[in-house]
Amino acid sequence: MKKFGVLLGAVFVLSLFSMAGVLAEGCDVQVSMINQDPYPAIQGEEAKIVFQVDGLTNTECGTVEFELIEKYPITIDPSQVHKYTIESGTFKKDFQSFFLAPFKVRVSEDALDGDNTIEVRYRYGANLGWETKQFDLNIKDTRADFEVYVKEYDSMTRTLTLEILNIADSDIEALAVQIPKQENVVIKGANVNIVGDLDSNEYTTADFEAIPQAGEIKLNLIYSDSINERRVVEEVIVYEPDYFEGLLKDQKESSSGKYILWVVIAGLVGYYFYRRNKKKKALAAKLKARK
Repeated sequence: MKKFGVLLGAVFVLSLFSMAGVLAEGCDVQVSMINQDPYPAIQGEEAKIVFQVDGLTNTECGTVEFELIEKYPITIDPSQVHKYTIESGTFKKDFQSFFLAPFKVRVSEDALDGDNTIEVRYRYGANLGWETKQFDLNIKDTRADFEVYVKEYDSMTRTLTLEILNIADSDIEALAVQIPKQENVVIKGANVNIVGDLDSNEYTTADFEAIPQAGEIKLNLIYSDSINERRVVEEVIVYEPDYFEGLLKDQKESSSGKYILWVVIAGLVGYYFYRRNKKKKALAAKLKARK
């Protein structure tokens, strides 16, 4: 008798699963992503994503649960809707067979440029498990990236010239180059040089009055991106005096040569006026003697 009860229970459970399968076969829920605003989405900014859930006129779908999974590259504000619960068959009176599910999210500041995967999940009727589906959220990388080099160093004027190349796909505005206080370089005067706008794959230079030592020099590159967000990129350059020794020698020799040339020219000019003045005095003496 006990075995018969166990067998009857097993048959009942199997019947329930069988009925759930029949219901699932009669329900066809389809999910699509129909809009994102803005397009592309911007790092660190809010975006609105709208999904469309179809197939809800069939009452066999029962209660439909639909939610956006919160994970990189998006987060959902706690005050915003995370999940929708929809009763199937309730859309007939409105002559609609779909449900629109909008979500307001914030895009991660570290999101990559291009298409990023986001995921939704849903279940309906007697189905206990979730079905998942992935979509692409298009994101624009507004950050810049740089290559910075020591272009030259003039020890006579203590002018350190840096060359800055924007290697990112984004144009930037109001670029400022800062050399923070550190052991390997002594800055005379302002330690910030505002160089202005810099387009993608373009370069510019920044001059500082400085006394650098061999080794690494830290820089801060401060700029405004395409959404007017002020950003800071830390860079490290390497100053090697050996590369500029020949240049410094040439500069000194050139400077010495110029000095000698100016001395010679000044001497010739002085001698010219001396001779001219001497001749004038001799002529004046002759004229006086005749009188």
